[in-house]
Parts: sequence; structure tokens; C-alpha cells
Amino acid sequence: MTRTVRGARVLITGAASGMGYLFAERAVREGAAAVVLWDRDEAALSALTARLRAQVMEQRSASPWGGPTRSPSSSAGRPGTTVHPFVLDLAELGAIAQTAQAVRKELDGVDVIVNAAGIVRSSPFWEHDNGDDTRRTMLINALAPMHIAREFLPAMISSAREARIVTIAGGTGAGAGAGAGDVGAVHSASVAAVVAWSDSLRAELRHQGFGHVRVTAVVRPWMLDGAVDPLLARVLTPERMADGVWKAMLAGRKR
Repeated sequence: MTRTVRGARVLITGAASGMGYLFAERAVREGAAAVVLWDRDEAALSALTARLRAQVMEQRSASPWGGPTRSPSSSAGRPGTTVHPFVLDLAELGAIAQTAQAVRKELDGVDVIVNAAGIVRSSPFWEHDNGDDTRRTMLINALAPMHIAREFLPAMISSAREARIVTIAGGTGAGAGAGAGDVGAVHSASVAAVVAWSDSLRAELRHQGFGHVRVTAVVRPWMLDGAVDPLLARVLTPERMADGVWKAMLAGRKR
């Protein structure tokens, strides 16, 4: 899996927009066996699903004899990726467990998890609404990736297949610094938590002899899928960011 996700089962959260959308397109383009799409926006998810399935059909037409997109899980043995959309709110941890069970029923697990979902509350900490903003931010940015990993890790560990868990974090994940005040204390805390968890999980897996499961935490320069400093946006586009993250994930890099 060092160069491609061909033949892998890929789960992407926050798939209907931003970098998650770009990852979904790339997974299909590279010939993943299955792409699992998680998002709370049903309309956007439906549109993405239709687009990806059309992309699969185009690849089938371009490679009728099972070229680079061949997948053993494709219908009737034809080349192509299967697309599996699921609507859920990652702030509802029970929904994560239920949806993961549905994924296991359809695909018997996944090989790659890309946690691309995330939210930002840029208001000062003392202006958060009775703690609800704080709770939701921590649930989606920090706890959801942990619960998703817990659902699929046992099968990843017991399998001989290479596996990846990658979490897209904000630019303040390594600690409060330049720009931290722009995204809020709670957001910074949630990102720092998920980065620390990723580092610890990586160490645990390696210590237990499960090095085939690699964990990557991507601490990216602050951006909201285009809402960046205009000068930086000219160079660091979402497409370039997604490409760099994808390559880091496949290479099994820590960051």
C-alpha cells in the first residue's frame, strides 16, 4: 500500500465536502475495492455518490479488460470500485457504532480510515453556548476518530493486510502558537488531543508487534478548504494539500 490504495477498502469521514471529497475521488481513481463515505449532509452525500459511481463507469469503459481499476468486489467481476454512502452525525457516538456495524456487514471491515471530518468554533471560549459548542467540537474532532478506530482496529490487527489510520488535524494541533487565537481554544484542544492520541496509538501498535497498521496525524497549516490567507492560498491549494496528505498516508508517515 506504499503507492496506491488499489484493492483496499477505504473509509472517509466528512466525505461530501472539502478534502474528504478530494480523497473520495482519488480513492476511486486509484482503484480502491470499495469507498465508504460518511457525512451528515444527505444531499451532498447523494450527489457525491452519484458522481463517484459515474466515475467508476467511465473507468470501466476505459478499461474493459480489468486494467488498473480491477476489484474482486466489483459486481459481476467487472473492474471498478463499489461506493457505500452512510449518513450520520459523528457527534452521536452511538451512530458511529451502528454505522460501523453496517459497514462490517457489507464489506467485512476496512483497510484505510481517513478522518477528514472536523468542525471549528472560532468564538472565544467564554462565548460558547452553555458548553454545547465545546462538547460538539470535542466529540467530532477528537472522540469520533477514536471511536471509529476502535470499531475497525480489531479486524485490522488480526489481518495480514497493511492498514492505515489517518486523521486530518488543524494547524494548532502541535500546541498553541501563531494562529491559535483565530480558531479558538476549544478547537486547539480538540486537535491537540487527537494528535496525541494518534502518536500514542502508533506507539502501542508498534510495541505490540502490529506495525502493519500505521497511524498518521496530519497537522496542516490552518485552512478551511480555501478560507486561508490569500497569499498562502495561491500556493497551498486544497488539491495540493490533499495530494500531500494522501502520499504521507500511503507512505505510513507519522506526520
